[in-house]
Amino acid sequence: MTDLTDTSRLICNYLCGDEHAIEELIHLYENGVFHLALSIVDDPAEADDVAQESLIAAISALSSYQDHGSFKTWLFTITLNLSRSRLRKRNARERLKRILGNISLIQSQKQTTPEELTVQDERKTLLWTALNTLKEKHRLPILLRYYHDLPTADIAAILNVSEGTVFSRLHTGRERLRRELEKHLYFDGE
Repeated sequence: MTDLTDTSRLICNYLCGDEHAIEELIHLYENGVFHLALSIVDDPAEADDVAQESLIAAISALSSYQDHGSFKTWLFTITLNLSRSRLRKRNARERLKRILGNISLIQSQKQTTPEELTVQDERKTLLWTALNTLKEKHRLPILLRYYHDLPTADIAAILNVSEGTVFSRLHTGRERLRRELEKHLYFDGE
């Protein structure tokens, strides 16, 4: 976990001309930013692009950053917005083709090399497939809460909704995810 005083110190040092401070700041947050982007755009190359864009945008706007909020929340908001923008730019047909291609690849790997796949990998694949069936308004709170381990207050700030809405969307998202997983488990058990 990143110490808030370290983040504030690094920002202050950078704004005062210390170029090395920004390297440290990027190092502290680049992994989390990449994983957030990856969990939204579902493509490592695009996630890397979004992560770089997010960090550049944040560095460019550091002088306007208000220190009375969480830097991580501010940075994740930038990343979320850029990830959403990236998704909107994609063609629906390309997304469908890619998703179907990934599913086919996963299925062929299971058929050709089952000794290499562990039960954990299969569960992760099933969970991500089920998670991707959820609409964005339910998928994002679940990703931010359980994958990125953010508190509901930060999720509310990132998504620009109330905490009550976050709780509601988490509840609905978990229920829909449970039903989707049950479909797969029921189908696999027949």
